[in-house]
Amino acid sequence: MTPGVTPFFDEETFTASFVVTDPDTKHCAIVDSVLDFDYAAGRIDSHSADEIIEFVRDTGLTVDWILETHVHADHLSAAPYLQEKLGGRIGIGENITVVQNTFGKVFNEGTEFQRDGSQFDQLFRESDTFRIGSMNASVLHTPGHTPACLTYVIGDAAFVGDTLFMPDFGAARADFPGGSAETLYRSIQKLFTLPDETQVFVGHDYKAPGRDDFAWETTIADQKAQNRHVGGGTSETDFVDMRNRRDSELAMPRLIVPSLQVNMRAGQMPEAEDNGTAYLKVPVNAL
Repeated sequence: MTPGVTPFFDEETFTASFVVTDPDTKHCAIVDSVLDFDYAAGRIDSHSADEIIEFVRDTGLTVDWILETHVHADHLSAAPYLQEKLGGRIGIGENITVVQNTFGKVFNEGTEFQRDGSQFDQLFRESDTFRIGSMNASVLHTPGHTPACLTYVIGDAAFVGDTLFMPDFGAARADFPGGSAETLYRSIQKLFTLPDETQVFVGHDYKAPGRDDFAWETTIADQKAQNRHVGGGTSETDFVDMRNRRDSELAMPRLIVPSLQVNMRAGQMPEAEDNGTAYLKVPVNAL
């Protein structure tokens, strides 16, 4: 079955979010939502999520799932806000616990921060299946960018998060804590076993040189043949050498510090302190 896919692109963080719809029942899932954040002012805003809410309501959709492909390091998730407004269950990969343990220590969260993934409604494992209305969906564990990365295969479409970008831009970085270029390569090879005609929806786009428009949809066949980092039969050794060299030159994402603290909590802010205000920590020389 081919799902309906409606993209929402946030140019501030170069993030593609998707509403994935079962055309037979008008049930849907929301993949990788964005909560807007003004870092300098310490203020959040919901205009990106509100666009999704307006679309869902105007088209009469029922939200079954609010899905995260991983704990994003470059934008905040709007999952709890969307759940409050639209319903649905929040899902992520079971290795969220690895991420919570790692960054719970980095941000010195203390024992009150639960590291068991209980902030999420569903922790998915490799080969798990679920339904969006009458449409079948399944889960592929595709770590490497982070330990908890998942790909959601919904009908004949795959939502790969940051594992792959558009073929002319390449593949994700693998230098975050728990990341691995070797593991990323093997995850991509797993994706390459999907049927060639599988639609691939990527989580970010940055306009590769020579391309004027943002893009987020390709196919497995195009990725296998044309991906500039891993296509055309690139070997694991060559990919790992390229990835490690390239990652050593990349700066950390602008929103990594607030994003990790919020997203490992399923999009919730840290508990407010005794003055009623929530605070985000900035660890010095820890990332």
